[in-house]
Amino acid sequence: MSPRGRPGVHRGGGSRDAPRKDSRIRRPTPAPETIALSNPAMSTALLVAFAGVVASVTYALFETDVWQHLLVGKAIWRLGHVPTTQLWAWASHGDPEVNSAWLFRALIFQVWSLGEVWGLFAWRWATTLVAFSALWATARAMGARGFAALIVLVACALVYRPRSQIRPETLVAVLLTLEIWILETRRHGGRDRTAWLPPIGLVWANTHLSWFLGMVLVGIHWLAAMLAARRRKPGDGGLDPHPNRLLLVGLAMLAVSFLNPFGWRALWQPFDFALHWSGEPMFRGIGELQRLPLYGLRWSGVAFVVVLWPLLVVWRGVRRGWDLVEVLVCLVFIPLAWSSVRFLGYLSLVALPYLARDLDAWVSARRWPAWSAPPWRRAALAGAACVALGLPEWTSGPTGIGVGLDTRYVPERACDFMAAHGVRGRGFNHFHVGGYMLWRFWPERERLPFATIHPEALRHEDRLAYELARTDLAGWTALDRRHRFDYALLYRRQFGGDRLLDALDADTAWALVFLDDVGAVYVRRKGPLAAIADSFAYITAPGGRSAIGALGRACERDTALRAVAIAELERQANGSPHNAMANSVRATLLLMSGRLGEAEARLREALAVDPDLPRVHERLGMIALADGRPRDAVPELERALDERPVPPGVHFGLGRAWQRLGEPAKARAQYRAELAQDGGYPMALDSLRALQSSVDH
Repeated sequence: MSPRGRPGVHRGGGSRDAPRKDSRIRRPTPAPETIALSNPAMSTALLVAFAGVVASVTYALFETDVWQHLLVGKAIWRLGHVPTTQLWAWASHGDPEVNSAWLFRALIFQVWSLGEVWGLFAWRWATTLVAFSALWATARAMGARGFAALIVLVACALVYRPRSQIRPETLVAVLLTLEIWILETRRHGGRDRTAWLPPIGLVWANTHLSWFLGMVLVGIHWLAAMLAARRRKPGDGGLDPHPNRLLLVGLAMLAVSFLNPFGWRALWQPFDFALHWSGEPMFRGIGELQRLPLYGLRWSGVAFVVVLWPLLVVWRGVRRGWDLVEVLVCLVFIPLAWSSVRFLGYLSLVALPYLARDLDAWVSARRWPAWSAPPWRRAALAGAACVALGLPEWTSGPTGIGVGLDTRYVPERACDFMAAHGVRGRGFNHFHVGGYMLWRFWPERERLPFATIHPEALRHEDRLAYELARTDLAGWTALDRRHRFDYALLYRRQFGGDRLLDALDADTAWALVFLDDVGAVYVRRKGPLAAIADSFAYITAPGGRSAIGALGRACERDTALRAVAIAELERQANGSPHNAMANSVRATLLLMSGRLGEAEARLREALAVDPDLPRVHERLGMIALADGRPRDAVPELERALDERPVPPGVHFGLGRAWQRLGEPAKARAQYRAELAQDGGYPMALDSLRALQSSVDH
């Protein structure tokens, strides 16, 4: 019988768990423990691990891209074809369109139609379970038969977790893992299913611009098989008798990838990004396109795939011989993940079967206490490790386990205002709110966004001008002069040097007519929206940080202005349930008027809406102190210490609270902490001296 026909024969480029004759092998390594899936201990531990996988992708959806995915899918079904021209942004309307994700969008809209939010979560669960089941089957075929491999399932699921929003990569995860399963089971002596790869390539090319990764994997397996064939003698076992079959399959995958509505332009997109778009400021500002920071190694699971996996690759290579496929996959995908955070999800998937096999082999090669020998005890240890690894993420505030849509990033009420009062025309918007605008207003041409979730949909000159307008007041003026906008829908929170809110606050040609925690609507005072400006413009309450700070300083001196501002902030708070910021500013102005009870009530309302709102606990603690309630002040001020950086005066306030509660040692510690933070804080220095003087006398 030929090597190809013998069950259990390892194909070219890799390694088997049984020792091989190789001059580089220094000493034999015991085979990993083999626990059958039918063993109750293994099946129970596996159930715990997969429960951890599902828990890792069960948190509220917060990415606003989902709305454009749903809208484009809806449009495809309504129009009866895939649009090949730009229908989504007014500034580039009619330009050629490349929508690499059209198939995913058509599918996900049908899922939404069937179950809305629960449908979207069913999609997340189903795609994740299929992907991780395929990877687990692959790891088993490669020799991962012990309990240690289960920990890798949860670790990789935690790395994959941020990429499990409703995005095309969720479907790609299924395609990628099926390809890995096909290639690795063939390489390890299983059935040859490479005929399935061209259909996978066809679906992938119509799902996401990462289509080329499928060909990269086939190329790695072909290259490893060819290198192994050259290195070994013709009579050696473990060779792939038909390595060029993989080359033919890869070429077939490439050929069928051209069968998409956009032809070669869809396949060129990832290379266009690498060669041209990636250097543009608008793309550089997108978080997922930035390099993986070193502190990213602290994220749950990331160290497993970025640090532990390469170490195990080296350990296995030294002990048992190098698995060429694993080495090449590691050398390709780890640098990709370092170059862009968006590739971390792919890295977690491709690493899983190799990492599971290698960790299982490493654990089996160690000596362990006799008490850990029974399978149930090892199952309990593996299950406990899975839970301990995932628990911090599963219980982490807004991204803890839960089902629903996180509307803190969705400008729903701003769009309600636009719909109710006829705000339309040539609008400007932050690009990440463009998807929801499409969902609400498409196909109304006068309410299409200026920028969608895809920066490449903007023309080159508008992409450059957008980023300049976002960060520079003169840049905004130049862009407005070019397009003569009628209105602007901006994201309320200012990140990455964003100054658009400040620019429109300072521009007397514009009026703020709606504001909540998510969105701000400005309209031009002269022109078709002048009546809306006359009816709804805020006189004192601005949208940007700079103007809000100036308002606070002015209200300290001007009680009449303060009264008007409090009334306008009340209007803001009543206009949207996303009113934490309005209530926070309102509370500050109430404190200036000595209205402590009202200020505390507004702060508690703000905290109920946004538990992460800055400096709320600090003010609640100071109110409690001023109201003669030091015991209530302590927990609030201790919560304020969790903020980074710690606001000035918090340690001092906590010291005062402890001093009033008769705890001079704790008070001194807080005064010293305040002085360590700000050596010139006079009240802390005076209080510390007074305490020391009382001790001396």
